[in-house]
Parts: sequence; structure tokens; C-alpha cells
Amino acid sequence: MLRIAICDDETDARDALRFQLEKILIEDAEEIVYEFSSGTNAASWLKNHPGEIDLLFLDVEMQGLNGMETAKKIRAFDEQIVIVFVTGYADYVFDGYLVGALDYLMKPVAEDKLRQLIGRVRVKSAQEESRTFTLKNMDGTWRFRLRDILYFYSDRRKVNLVTVRGEYSFYARLDEIEEQLSPDFVRIHQRYLVNPAAVDFFCGESVTINGREIPCSRRYRETALSKIARSIM
Repeated sequence: MLRIAICDDETDARDALRFQLEKILIEDAEEIVYEFSSGTNAASWLKNHPGEIDLLFLDVEMQGLNGMETAKKIRAFDEQIVIVFVTGYADYVFDGYLVGALDYLMKPVAEDKLRQLIGRVRVKSAQEESRTFTLKNMDGTWRFRLRDILYFYSDRRKVNLVTVRGEYSFYARLDEIEEQLSPDFVRIHQRYLVNPAAVDFFCGESVTINGREIPCSRRYRETALSKIARSIM
């Protein structure tokens, strides 16, 4: 699933790009999820919805917060989202490297250039898919890099995914997540599945992750501590 957003302060420009994209995108697998009319709105929304957008088309010449300033704000909290600048001027091309932009498209956007770019994004997404975890809940769809996940813990019928930035709750069984993410994640307790690379300290009965002490039950202790030790070394 490729989820796309467009940010441009001109309605006509957003409409034109959306029309071009709709001719290219694969139905039921790729979609334009959001459109933003300002950089401020885009940066604010993306900060509160990590992982919900894969690709952002970002206009450079916008009133208020311009595209480059918006990209810098986004990169402060999200290194993963693919940013593609859309501009009427070639002067900004080299500035894109400062914020890790994938590419620039010149206005009006040519269909062949857009097709080539979407093809590159598809390849990139496919390569990264195995190193991410996607969940769905009432707030939307969230995608996380495995390295950013600290641990999972079960709470009745739900599982909570924990990162430095917060917790995300969804319906699932911890056994199924363990099967999906093994051996990248290690079971240390009936209720806890942890990222061994995130462990700061471990002893016989618990591990500490991001300042929180998590119990390690006798059933999982030997195998868990062995895997964690190998990760730390």
C-alpha cells in the first residue's frame, strides 16, 4: 500500500497533480490520502500521525512556511517519509539534498517523469517493507520502522506498540506478532515482546528499556537473555 499526500497552497496545482497521479496509481493498492494547503498544516498533521503517509509531494514556493522550511520541520521528527519537491524553478534543486528529498519535479509535471518517479518509490517501498511493522486502529493506519519500536505488550484483547514518542493500541494477539517479527523481537514474558537492540540493562528478572523496567518471566528467561546479550555485544 502506497499512501500519498500533496502539499501546495494553490488549488489548481493540487488538482493538476492529483489528476496526473490518478492515471498512474494502482487501484486498491495506492491512493492519495491527504491534501494540504499550507506547509504549517502539513508538518503539524504529519507530526501527529507518524507513519500514515509514505510519499509527500511538496511545493517549494508557498506563502508562509515554504517547502524547504516545511521539509526541515518534517525531518526533525520523521526521517522515513519520502519527500518529492514540486517547483516552477530549478534554483532549489541542490537544496533538496539537505533534507533528503528523493527528487524534484518541475511544473507543469510531465506524466513520463511522474511515472518514473512513482516506479522508483515502489521499488524503495518494496525493499523497506520487510523492515517495517504496520498496524491499523480507529485513528488510521500506522507504519513503523522496526528499529523505532521499543516493545509490544498485551492488554486483554489489545496490543500496545511502544516507541519513544508514544504508544499505539490495536487489536491483535501477541503470539501472532511474535511469529511475524521473530527473530528481530524477543519474547520475555507472556505479555511482553521486546526489541533486543532497545534494551538498556538486563538482569535475571527484568530488562530496562527507555527507563522502564519490564518483567522477564522464568519461562522465557534463558532464551531471552541470551538473545539480548548477543544484540548488545
